[in-house]
Amino acid sequence: MPLGLRNKRKDKSKETSKLVESEAVPSAPATAPAAGASRLQFHTQLAHGSPTGRVEGFGSARELYAKIGEAFCIDPGEIMFCTLNTHKADMDKLLGAQIGLEDFIFAHIKGQRKEVEILKTDDVLGLTITDNGTGCAFIKRIKEGSLMDQTKTICVGDHIETINGKNVSHRRHYEVAKMLKDLEKGQMFKLELIEPMRAFEKLEPRSKVRTLPEAKISRGRETLRLRTKGPATVEEMPTEVEEKAIKKVDELLETYMGIRDIELAATMVEAGRDKKNPDEFAVALDETLGDFAFPDEFVFDVWGAIGDAKHGRL
Repeated sequence: MPLGLRNKRKDKSKETSKLVESEAVPSAPATAPAAGASRLQFHTQLAHGSPTGRVEGFGSARELYAKIGEAFCIDPGEIMFCTLNTHKADMDKLLGAQIGLEDFIFAHIKGQRKEVEILKTDDVLGLTITDNGTGCAFIKRIKEGSLMDQTKTICVGDHIETINGKNVSHRRHYEVAKMLKDLEKGQMFKLELIEPMRAFEKLEPRSKVRTLPEAKISRGRETLRLRTKGPATVEEMPTEVEEKAIKKVDELLETYMGIRDIELAATMVEAGRDKKNPDEFAVALDETLGDFAFPDEFVFDVWGAIGDAKHGRL
């Protein structure tokens, strides 16, 4: 469904309309940090096994990874993604834009490299891509019965390092998803992947280090909201309505773009919080996330999802 006000956007040049790197993706307008936000401490471990460390003084995923790197004397670029309250590569527990004040952070670092050659026999590969916000795109979901599901070498959590020899390590998830989608049907292509390090690859077994039992961790009523730009803020946990809207928008991102991104979904829901119609919402998205160039149909469906959540239809 066309949205009238979107036609008033100024045409972008070819250069500015290109998909951009992580730092160029705007987030919701930053607000002043709550008192003490920069002094919050979080417990952390390396997911494959390590002593418990503490991190504080971060406001973005990039800064958090740097702090974890300092705590364990590793290169932050080795961190693929983080999960909350579980050492498993559970894609439902990925660290996104929100960290509960009592959450325990597990960092998954790069493990073994592997290569796979695949014949593209279908237009849809069956992969959902996400990224960690610092230049590491990885596989969040593999659709059952899809072409990629039949390739057992490829696993959820794998970082896509190269596509046909082209390094994509520092590209955002939507760029990697588009490159995979644009691969020619009927042709072979090669992926170089890096899987998360497994516990058996290190000497220290998890049983010898102190961990917090997953079932006993409480998320609390407040959360630290990480932002791509601006300081982190301590906020109330999203309402049930907002959580439902964010989940639905995340699903729409997968349908339209082949990506999953809770932070992006949360930013979109936030942009639509006080808007009265889809045209106002479209303008707000153009102002904050214009580089994505979302199609009108997608924007209208997102607006509908936000409205459905508000009216209890989700």
